[in-house]
Amino acid sequence: MSEIICRRIDEQTPSKDGEVGEVGERVLVDRVWPEGLRRQDAPLDEWLREVAPSIELQRWYGHHPQRFGEFRRRYLTELGDQRHKYAAARLRDLAQHRSLTLLTSTQDMDHSHTAVLAEWLTEPGSRDERRPDAALPEHGRTAPSSRPPGHRAAVSAAVANLNAGALAFVMGTGIVSTALYVNGADTASAVLLWVALAGYAVLVPAYGWRLLRRRERFVADLLGPRAFAFLTLAISSNVLAARFVPAGHTAVAGAFLAFGTLGWVVLDYGIPLALITTLKRGPSLDQVNGTWFLWSVGTESVAVAAASLARVTPGHALAVLAVVCWAVGLMQYLLTAALVLARLLARPVQPEGLMTSVWIFMGAAAIAVLAGVRLIALHPGTTMLSRPLVIGTSVVLWAFSSWLIPLLLALGVWRHALRRIPLRYELGWWNLVFPVGMYAVTTHELGRATATSWMTSVGRWEVWIAVVFWAVVFAAMVAARLRAHPTTAHGSAGAGQTARPQSTASTAPGALP
Repeated sequence: MSEIICRRIDEQTPSKDGEVGEVGERVLVDRVWPEGLRRQDAPLDEWLREVAPSIELQRWYGHHPQRFGEFRRRYLTELGDQRHKYAAARLRDLAQHRSLTLLTSTQDMDHSHTAVLAEWLTEPGSRDERRPDAALPEHGRTAPSSRPPGHRAAVSAAVANLNAGALAFVMGTGIVSTALYVNGADTASAVLLWVALAGYAVLVPAYGWRLLRRRERFVADLLGPRAFAFLTLAISSNVLAARFVPAGHTAVAGAFLAFGTLGWVVLDYGIPLALITTLKRGPSLDQVNGTWFLWSVGTESVAVAAASLARVTPGHALAVLAVVCWAVGLMQYLLTAALVLARLLARPVQPEGLMTSVWIFMGAAAIAVLAGVRLIALHPGTTMLSRPLVIGTSVVLWAFSSWLIPLLLALGVWRHALRRIPLRYELGWWNLVFPVGMYAVTTHELGRATATSWMTSVGRWEVWIAVVFWAVVFAAMVAARLRAHPTTAHGSAGAGQTARPQSTASTAPGALP
């Protein structure tokens, strides 16, 4: 292994690089080009931007030294995923044949990703079997003496790295099941309902295990820019509750609604409080992302489930809860839309950072329409709102969500066709399935509530589009899972040896949304 040097790119000392051994290579490993530096004046041989940490990880880290240990662990995991493997392989090849200088514009070199890269390139076993949770010597931790073999290690790593928005899979599957039900496809709807329940039964305990066994990492995610993804726990519960009501399982629906409402109360208040009161955050609009719309989606999911259950149960409590949540959710949607639009319009947007979670912009408007439709079906004396007001608001929101679809499709073309970001599976695709399924249900139900036949007919076709999209994403998820563990499947990870951990970005359900 040749010498590895870390240096700031503005240090004009290229002649000192590579004094030992062969002629050295100077490689820029930042994702963004250094501000104020002209490319023709840059003292470097190559720019490997894809080897840098993901934008999501950089935003979470914020260059806070106290987070460096966890940042290092996550970054080492990322170096094995599909997004990084080609650039990482190129960097390893350079390090094998000549001296290598890793260039960065980061001020704090000791707590930068270049320090992690240098360690990864030079430590024994780092290129094949080095575990991302192994600690740096200065942190005073030692590697465990034994490792659980095979599938046990894979399951443990998957749960430890479980993404906050993993239950987006249940959300997407549950709403497509509802879409099939309103379209009269009861058998297919029941199949997807069981798939959603299976995912829910696996993921919810995994959340609990991660909270108990990986509390520091759990809290770190809760204080990060994608903390609103935790609301998928409440939303998925309420989506299932609303699905069980028309099937006649009111007791089961009530249990899911109670759990979803409890989770909503805790997270709907807890996440904003945590973000407001923590001092460990970057004061920038760059941390705003599409998952913030889950704030309003969570509130509207309570309104949908409560209004659905209020139709078949006595009393006014559920109807009042539905009305209040519908109104609160509308305000949260407007506030979040202002923040997200300010982020998209006022700050530069990199194609790598434009995730599929931006589709929740449309889904949040659509679920507010569905909540309004459910309120229309209640007895007029229990809603506290006039029917024309609810219908008018719902039509406006449906029109706006319809207008958003071409814009979001155009952004997808820009990201994947023009900027050539690879179109590969990630958890964020379920953040797209949910809005598509919700829009289909909303169009059908709003048309039926307003006696608009053409809207109901369009909604029926949209339901099948949502089903096809769900099937494609589900197949991609399964294929990504199979590709992620080829060694485990063939038994090459023997006793006392584990396969290198795969990135959660390309497997389900623990990828970044």
